[in-house]
Amino acid sequence: MSRIGKVPVQIPDKVKVANNNGLVNVEGPKGKLQFELPSGIKAEVADNTVIVTRSDDSKIQKSLHGVSRTVIFNMMAGVTEGYKKELEINGVGFRAQLQGKNLNLQLGFSHPVEYAIPDDVKVTVPKPTQIVIEGIDKARVGQVAAEIRIIRKPEPYKGKGIRYVGEYVRRKQGKAVTK
Repeated sequence: MSRIGKVPVQIPDKVKVANNNGLVNVEGPKGKLQFELPSGIKAEVADNTVIVTRSDDSKIQKSLHGVSRTVIFNMMAGVTEGYKKELEINGVGFRAQLQGKNLNLQLGFSHPVEYAIPDDVKVTVPKPTQIVIEGIDKARVGQVAAEIRIIRKPEPYKGKGIRYVGEYVRRKQGKAVTK
């Protein structure tokens, strides 16, 4: 058995879970999510828990067992608490601002960069050098944060660019310092 997959998922209060022929629906105070189980993986809802089982012991089934259980667990956490990623912008003149459904980024390019914000996540800019991404789907929040970060990744010499809050960027010595 998978060590993660065999652990039952506790259903929190105010959360409804339904399994309809391999489609797991989770509904909570923050919204609704659904996940289609891979073939060979089954989920049973009983006694305020969700138990995920697999049909056989093939390598692919073993890997999908743990992943499916974790996705269901993350869905329950998302509809109750939500997920949040924070990005910080470093660099002289680098800044971000919201313009309707777009994030306008000034990142040292010859032009401003427009990023269209998806409907299923909420992006806020508390300070011009800080971006906060919130949502109920963990994978979607992480994907949007990664797409924004990749526009200008932090470079190793001066550290300019977009990074996650608390991310360590390994710094290199410049050419002038090595003499």
